[in-house]
Amino acid sequence: MRVRGRARAGAAALLLLVSAVLAGCDDGPEPPQSSKGSSQEASPTSTRAPNPSRPLDWKRCGAPEGGTAPGPAWRCATLDVPLDHARPDGETIGIALIRKAATRKSERLGSMLFDFGGPGGSGVDILPRAASSYRELNTRYDLVGFDPRGVAASAGVRCRDDEEQEKASREIDMTPDTPAEEAAFLADGRDFGAGCARLSGPLLPHVGTANAARDMDAIRRALGDEKLSYFGISYGTELGGTYAHLFPRNVGRFVLDAVVDPTADSVGHARNQAEGFQRALENYLKDRGQDPAAGTTRIARLLERIDGDPLPTSSGRELNESLAVLGIVAPLYARSSWPALTAALDEAENSGRGDRLLALADSYNGRDDKGHYDTQSHSQRAISCADAKARPTAAEARALLPEFRKLSPVFGPFLAWDTAGWCAGWPVEGEHDTPEASAPGAAPILVIGTTGDPATPYEGARRMADELGEGVGVMVTNKGEGHGAYGGNDCVTSLVDAYFLEGKIPADGRTCS
Repeated sequence: MRVRGRARAGAAALLLLVSAVLAGCDDGPEPPQSSKGSSQEASPTSTRAPNPSRPLDWKRCGAPEGGTAPGPAWRCATLDVPLDHARPDGETIGIALIRKAATRKSERLGSMLFDFGGPGGSGVDILPRAASSYRELNTRYDLVGFDPRGVAASAGVRCRDDEEQEKASREIDMTPDTPAEEAAFLADGRDFGAGCARLSGPLLPHVGTANAARDMDAIRRALGDEKLSYFGISYGTELGGTYAHLFPRNVGRFVLDAVVDPTADSVGHARNQAEGFQRALENYLKDRGQDPAAGTTRIARLLERIDGDPLPTSSGRELNESLAVLGIVAPLYARSSWPALTAALDEAENSGRGDRLLALADSYNGRDDKGHYDTQSHSQRAISCADAKARPTAAEARALLPEFRKLSPVFGPFLAWDTAGWCAGWPVEGEHDTPEASAPGAAPILVIGTTGDPATPYEGARRMADELGEGVGVMVTNKGEGHGAYGGNDCVTSLVDAYFLEGKIPADGRTCS
């Protein structure tokens, strides 16, 4: 499972969501209701031609898959868009939308569209749970979330059932050490792609980021906004940069927080993340009063032991090395989750038990306590492989191992092998080597990078600002930890609020600490 961009919200919203998952909580008191905007399964395509002049049919929202219905302030709708934007009169898919109206209607500025990342995160599910973090913005904007094409209620890609996912998580070593493990690892990647082709084949060529950006412009038109106001987080920054490139004249007020490096190909992303997660791990160890080098060595040795002898858990499932790596990854997304990492490592090292690390890995993998997995990883893979041309071989991944181990003894091997397994045998060719983000003529876009961000390292934000172009990318540095700054740093939050609500553009290079 790729690490890239799994976090699904900014700092405050991410804390809310991670805390709810780890606590096994449901957010929202309302019982499920049927609605056009719910995540109930439906045929992924229809033959209706999209009618951009038809107003959206906003209705009371139903419950997203695995969740509960949001409160009465929320309304849901579905927007028909072309499956293939090159054939606007052909088949369509429905894009699921959710909206909460501005609370000060007399001062309303328009709509604000959100993407929380992944790729594969469901905005219809996330936005209501995260909305308290954006309460100030909601005073003058309608908050609007959507499921991008191929995600959840928007013709969501499916590739495997729960039993198949459980079997893979139990049996496949994501850092293979033997020819047999390597063969199984690569076969699993091919099998995953074959499952996607079997269950979602017609969608796969059309779920890339550029098509999602074209859908965003259709959403803008359907909402009646002359310009698009947008808040993109994690992968949502790549989506935002793509939109700005395709529709520079339609860019309104844009914020990109926790920024994906637009100059990195698939190997470059893996390299960036090896550095980013290692940096975050060392910052965590320093915070615990430990020597970073010694702590890293200790954790790497723990993973080696688990690789040879998985740890037992109270559920009867075992914690293998691959799940242990993800259990370490998950709490590094937010500083507030560091105590959970401390408790999990202590249990594994001193009690020989894997319960806490397994719970963290399950939360990251979207697995509930009944063994049901969400499909974000399916959508994430389909979108990523529709975007990226690169298909590194096993030999190329092996060649990366010395460099990646040096970058991070803990995360490097996992990320090096991931370059080969992620799109192995994928049934659709990728669109580009790196995404295009140049946006000459666009309005100023705030680009926020956090110095301790593990998943989208800080350096990528500067590259995004540069790629957007002079006078467009406005760089803001957050000196801090975690994936995303808004809602977790008062200075950043104030700058963003002033930009969205009053049009105040901070000086390029502004630093918050």
